[in-house]
Amino acid sequence: MQFKKFQRRKYCRFCADHSAFIDYKDIKTLRNYLTERGKMIAGRMTGNCAKHQRELTTAIKRARNIALLPFVER
Repeated sequence: MQFKKFQRRKYCRFCADHSAFIDYKDIKTLRNYLTERGKMIAGRMTGNCAKHQRELTTAIKRARNIALLPFVER
């Protein structure tokens, strides 16, 4: 017999919490969506909806360009 694994549905944190705002100056929030190597984590992994994942990507890229976030971690 094979059992299906039950996995909790991921939800978009930004849709659930309307007060959460994606801003390139908010480094603490953006760091949660980067790996220890400095790569962005995919929306499939974080559970973000497509709209907020696009905003998050733009914010991370802006923060990198003005040197608030590194492009690569050593």
